[in-house]
Amino acid sequence: MSQNQESPSRYTITAALPYTNGPIHIGHLAGVYVPADIYSRYLRLNGKDVAFVCGSDEHGVAISMKAKKEGVTPQEIIDKYHGIIKQSFEDFGITFDNYSRTSAKIHHDTASEFFKTLYKKGDFIEEVTEQLYDAEAKQFLADRFVIGTCPKCGHEEAYGDQCENCGSTLNATDLINPKSTISGAAPSMKKTKHWFLPLDRYEDFLKEWILEGHKSDWKPNVYGQCKSWIDEGLKPRAVTRDLDWGIPVPVEGGEGKVLYVWFDAPIGYISSTKEWAAREGKDWEPYWKAKDTKMVHFIGKDNIVFHCIIFPCMLKAHGDYILPENVPANEFLNLEGNKLSTSKNWAVWLHEYLVDFPDMQDVLRYTLTANAPETKDNDFTWKDLQAKNNNELVAIFGNFINRVVVLTNKYYDGVVPSPAAFTNVDKETLSELKKYPSILSSSIERYRFREASQELMNLARLGNKYLADEEPWKVIKEDGERVKTIMYVALQISSALAILSEPFLPFTATKLKNMLAINRDLKWNDVGTKEDLLSAGHQIKIGKLLFSKIEDETIEKQLNKLEATKKANEQMNKVVTPQKDTITFDDFTKLDMRVGTILEAEKMPKAKKLLVLKVDTGLDIRTIVSGIAESFTPEEIIGKKVTVLINLAPRALRGVDSEGMILMTENTDGKLVFVNTDTEGVGNGETIN
Repeated sequence: MSQNQESPSRYTITAALPYTNGPIHIGHLAGVYVPADIYSRYLRLNGKDVAFVCGSDEHGVAISMKAKKEGVTPQEIIDKYHGIIKQSFEDFGITFDNYSRTSAKIHHDTASEFFKTLYKKGDFIEEVTEQLYDAEAKQFLADRFVIGTCPKCGHEEAYGDQCENCGSTLNATDLINPKSTISGAAPSMKKTKHWFLPLDRYEDFLKEWILEGHKSDWKPNVYGQCKSWIDEGLKPRAVTRDLDWGIPVPVEGGEGKVLYVWFDAPIGYISSTKEWAAREGKDWEPYWKAKDTKMVHFIGKDNIVFHCIIFPCMLKAHGDYILPENVPANEFLNLEGNKLSTSKNWAVWLHEYLVDFPDMQDVLRYTLTANAPETKDNDFTWKDLQAKNNNELVAIFGNFINRVVVLTNKYYDGVVPSPAAFTNVDKETLSELKKYPSILSSSIERYRFREASQELMNLARLGNKYLADEEPWKVIKEDGERVKTIMYVALQISSALAILSEPFLPFTATKLKNMLAINRDLKWNDVGTKEDLLSAGHQIKIGKLLFSKIEDETIEKQLNKLEATKKANEQMNKVVTPQKDTITFDDFTKLDMRVGTILEAEKMPKAKKLLVLKVDTGLDIRTIVSGIAESFTPEEIIGKKVTVLINLAPRALRGVDSEGMILMTENTDGKLVFVNTDTEGVGNGETIN
């Protein structure tokens, strides 16, 4: 059933619709948008017909939640973040043919028609079910409005649709001890009518299409997750929701309900294609319905089930559409060892990156590609970005280009020299150069963009090694004709880099083409087939550095910014112990608390947490066993003034009678702190009341 063609007539490339409840961060860029852009740019450089589409995902409960939290309308939320996201994509050179939004009329119409087609064909199951209802808020609770304990891993803050700790997909009714995020109340069950897509009807189709048809060409992480879902057995899934924000259910009985966001969002690819085709005077249908079209979905791993199982079932049920040829989902990117989080501000936001690193989009694109989480979760660190920039982009790619352009201007006033006789080294170097289009193509067409980025850098290494070995700056003194050949070869490598780097380093490629004055429309395969890319007599321009070194102070600022975020999160997320049962004043007066001084301290043998203290309470010197050994050494607390509860009944701890308790609290780092009085003149034995 594979629709694989050796030579498709056109390509439909989709990138996951970003959710408009926040800006775009590096995890989004690394997981979806840079790989999709590399692939689309590569196809265009090969003269292919490409529709690369995306758009803002603007419906669903997270938008409503954000709006409630900020005290604004959902429309205000989506307008704000749609603008930020769209601008970020443009700033980073993501070359969508169309970037739409699911609030657009064309999308509402497309999604409504899609639903009605399936409805008329009888593909939905209509059921009255019991759903979680918040009586205080007087509304049904969408999955994201419910939080509780995950039944699979025990995480206490799992959402009703997914546990962010273990990644399991859930139903809100699966949660243990569910609570409404609106009112905090425990929800009740209430009857409501909804329409369901019976995924179980499509199990045989999915087994044949994915498990048999794509066993060898889909990435193992994608295939494995699909197999797991199919093997567990699929169940009907609701396509409508009780919500006031979204696309109204367009059939009788759908009043007060909207299309579930997972149903309407992937249809956004179709409506975005329609919008593009109408603007460009094209027919959209071949890009979604012709069998000689190759469709590829670029997504993150959290979207695999929607793009590989649910959306294909929707397309199959409709009957008019082709299926994706591949869904090369990436794993997740972490930041400095911790999971990226929009809500916790643990992220590198694209619009903020460009403020701190102006005109350095390609540095981030390259680092994210070289570190892409293609087969497993990977980690972004600022030190690695610095190393990738300084040790590779500056020292290898930039250094080679700079030497070639500077020497060409110095020796020949910027005119490409006519080569003399080619040595075996020259011929071998040019022969190696001509292999690079196919080397890079092999990696790109298997969606191995990380591998491809390193092969591109190997081409720059080839140029550097050639110059270092041939040493034109020395040879010029004795053999001017030889240097003409060396510089001619080096300029061919430079031109190849200008063409082949475009998918990975588009801003750099533009600068380099301008520097080399490449005016003709050179294609990908020209590097391997043309006699020369820069002909003798061609005039290049004066060079400028393509990349600049990133200093330690710059990186330190970014690390300090993250450290401040971490501290703020710890303070915000610190669990405050609830108030205990109310006591009377008489209860309080029963507590006898005195100021004391620690005279002696030593570790309790074979006990990790306990210190044995001798404390002067003003009344006596008594022994107190205290569980503070993980926060303090015995030496640092001798002479310390402390607050002591002295009328606590003695208790034997590991054979030692403890005759009181030291009062402590805990800071945001989890370190114990003495509750004490350091005021001069307060003596041991003074009463605290």
